[in-house]
Amino acid sequence: MSVLRVDTDRLTLTFNRQVVSCTVGRNGPCRADQKREGDGHTPVGNWPIRVVLFRPGRSAPAPGLKLPWRWIGLQDGWSDDPVDPAYNRPVRLPHPFSAEALIRDDPLYDIIVILGHNDKPPLAVKGSAIFLHICYKNRATEGCIAIDRTAMDALLPTLESGDVLEII
Repeated sequence: MSVLRVDTDRLTLTFNRQVVSCTVGRNGPCRADQKREGDGHTPVGNWPIRVVLFRPGRSAPAPGLKLPWRWIGLQDGWSDDPVDPAYNRPVRLPHPFSAEALIRDDPLYDIIVILGHNDKPPLAVKGSAIFLHICYKNRATEGCIAIDRTAMDALLPTLESGDVLEII
């Protein structure tokens, strides 16, 4: 098991002795027990790396990728509605509750690494869709961690099931 470390003060992600710049939530870090849906905070803690999602035509798994992965399409979304029984889970669009579309005009979600934040089981309002994804124009996120595409391409082949993203 490897631990990747996100330093929210230095805005860096460290893996395999490499240090890359990252962005975090627009309102900075917060304790995981204080995380709330839509607050713009990145939850501090250790989050297992679950699966990688790729957008066809913009990204693809590298040969030898060791993590589980799947393609995303226009009907793929992620529930961000605390009253939805599928809260903080993937959903098919259109969805009767609020859900974020995973296909976007910008490159943010060309590659999405799903983190195990608030997922066993999801608790309403404790935050949804905490991902590691592509950084765009060095903008802060809604609570996720984002790195540039070159760093993501270097990181993915090093990841294995059981690895953890530690946010400090």
